[in-house]
Amino acid sequence: MAVLRRDSLGTGQLLRLVLLHTAWEVGSGQVRYSLPEESKHATFVGRLAQDLGLEVSELVSRMFRMVSKGRGDYFEVNLQSGVLFVKSPVDREEVCGLSPMCAIDLEVIVDKPLRIFHVEVEIQDINDNAPVFSVNEDNFIIAESRLPDSSFPLEGASDADIGTNSLLTYKLRPSEHFILDVQRKNDQSKSLVLVLKKALDREETPEHRLLLTATDAGKPELTGSVQLVVTVLDANDNAPVFNQSVYEVSLYENAANGTLVIKLNATDLDEGINKDVFYSFNNRMSIKIKDMFSLDISTGEIRVKGNMDFETQNTYEIQVEAIDKGHAPLVGHSKVLVEVLDVNDNVPELAVTSLSLPVPEDAPPGTVVALISVSDRDSGDNGKVTCSIPPDLPFQLVSTFKNYHSLVLAEAVDRERVSEYKILVTARDEGAPSLSASSSILVPIADVNDNAPAFPQPVYTVFVKENNRPGAHLLSVSASDPDVRENAFVSYSVVERSVGEQQPVSSYISVHSESGHIYGLQPFDYEELQVLQFQVSARDAGFPSLCGNVTVQLFVLDENDNAPALSPPGSGRGSPGPELVPLSAGAGHVVGKVRAVDADSGYNAWLRYEVQEAGAAGPFRVGVYSGEISTTRALEEADGPSQRLVILVKDHGEPALSATATVSLSLVESPQAVKWDSRQRVGSEGPLVDMNVSLTIAICSVSGLFVLVIVVYVGLRCHPGPEVMCGPGKATVVCSSEVGSWSYSQRQSRNLCVGEGTAKNDLMVFSPNVPHFAENWEKKIESEFTPNENEM
Repeated sequence: MAVLRRDSLGTGQLLRLVLLHTAWEVGSGQVRYSLPEESKHATFVGRLAQDLGLEVSELVSRMFRMVSKGRGDYFEVNLQSGVLFVKSPVDREEVCGLSPMCAIDLEVIVDKPLRIFHVEVEIQDINDNAPVFSVNEDNFIIAESRLPDSSFPLEGASDADIGTNSLLTYKLRPSEHFILDVQRKNDQSKSLVLVLKKALDREETPEHRLLLTATDAGKPELTGSVQLVVTVLDANDNAPVFNQSVYEVSLYENAANGTLVIKLNATDLDEGINKDVFYSFNNRMSIKIKDMFSLDISTGEIRVKGNMDFETQNTYEIQVEAIDKGHAPLVGHSKVLVEVLDVNDNVPELAVTSLSLPVPEDAPPGTVVALISVSDRDSGDNGKVTCSIPPDLPFQLVSTFKNYHSLVLAEAVDRERVSEYKILVTARDEGAPSLSASSSILVPIADVNDNAPAFPQPVYTVFVKENNRPGAHLLSVSASDPDVRENAFVSYSVVERSVGEQQPVSSYISVHSESGHIYGLQPFDYEELQVLQFQVSARDAGFPSLCGNVTVQLFVLDENDNAPALSPPGSGRGSPGPELVPLSAGAGHVVGKVRAVDADSGYNAWLRYEVQEAGAAGPFRVGVYSGEISTTRALEEADGPSQRLVILVKDHGEPALSATATVSLSLVESPQAVKWDSRQRVGSEGPLVDMNVSLTIAICSVSGLFVLVIVVYVGLRCHPGPEVMCGPGKATVVCSSEVGSWSYSQRQSRNLCVGEGTAKNDLMVFSPNVPHFAENWEKKIESEFTPNENEM
């Protein structure tokens, strides 16, 4: 373990290293103290060592240290007494502001063993802050004409303390004209209002000076004050008067910006500043009118400001005011009525209020296709409109009422000849100059339901690995219908039939009615089902509905999900027990055989035998593909009276699955005690297998995709037995329709002789979705089938 020099590391780094690398006892605890703020230096806080259960005499040896967490260095510990005392005064308002809870967290760390304690020092508030107003003097200007009970809001004081120390009460120095109204919103919020109780007289008292005092609830009480200065203004008792109570003006629409509407005139009988007048719009007048007109406050000229449109608004009522400049301004009122005159500046408008679309191709003449209304926002001749459509169309316009027209079918239509018509409707007014507008109506011709849904291909083929996840998406089918709308809305369903032993096909797969997605309802098992063929029906929503079917061929691909299964062991004498091996046996003498089968297929069922611990095999070996146990040399007495071999049987799947068999061998001196021979044991144990392996590499093309298929053909030579019939079956090359997937068409058989004389159906097909896979596998096969020197 590396040794670190403490004097070469900072305190923070040392602490982190200790916390990260120390694996022995770490303790923790927590102590809480309370302390009034502003306590002086050396003020006693608490007996920290005693409260933490530490021996004062061990504080130095155990490297006692205290760390403050982000609040400043306010406290210190006397290592001789273990007492925590104030190092520097704490200002609660500076440390915690207005937070109701203020605490400083400390960490105490000791070594030997390492322990960490958490100490919390609560800082208690004292009343050390007086209430403070934002200004020293607050000025008010109040006209002598103001009525009693008029109110004027005041700004309250603030106190930096918390709790009771920040609760404020207010007092106003007595005054016969004003009182203070305190409106409480909650415990912490108050609203102050200065209320006029008696009318003011400027000639008697032109200025009032009031003192507002705020007092907190602390002990002792602290106060703050602000001077309120009220200046009384003289009354203005004559309002301006307009020379007309109502002004009437006419303007054409679209008048240019800046056009003069009228010039106002108002006078005031007062003298001096109370006589001077300026003009303004009434505050209650709408924003729309203010956006349309502008008013010069000095001259009283009203001019056009926005776009004046007769069709939007043909009259305006403008409320105007004349205001004098007195200290208590008085206002005179008048209004201006503006009439807007029309010009032909709007083109006709067309609106299709009702449509009967699409038009069925068998609709009779006279069928109403659309209701068309035309209008013009102008007035008089400017608003009179005529309507028309082009000739040579199987439609006509029929006037119904004033500016309403019906577009009707004039003759039969044929969708196969023309599937839709684009009709241009033109509306023209009688203004000077005349204005017109056009609108296009697209009239589609509806088809009858005379087309059944059709799939783009007669058969769908999909390859699915066994043990698929229930509910997994397998493939999608899609049918098209040349009809439109509901006649072309296709829904999908599976055509029910029985599979295997009266199992409905719907128990294996389901079809989404809208998307055509096909899902597997249960995991497929290649050992039980290799091919599932069913039909999917596509039906439209027309009346009557039409349907079409497609065949789906689902091929289940084998996965390596079955481990090799071992046959029960037996001796050469046909009874259970160890295999007897004569000491006189020479090299190559067959002493036993391990038999195993695999429920999988192809490469996943191709088995390989090997001794699990090669060093423990002694003078014995096992055939890589035959499972026969034979001697590698002549036996000796030093080999011992018995041998125990653990044989590992593995398939060639990815990943490989395996099983183990334990074979006991007893070495006997008498050559008559055992007569194990591959020819002699045929009758009791079954034929032995001589394997001649040839590799056939076939290239086939399906749908333009090249698939490399490696077929391993095993030629079998079997010694005849009383109940054994075996021989090479027909080898079939199957090409995948999808590059990168396993392929299977139907169960093709090749007979594989095993010890019990049974034949196994099998087929191995590989597709080269990974280019180097075929090359590596070919090299692997070549190396595994190369004769071993020990087997020759």
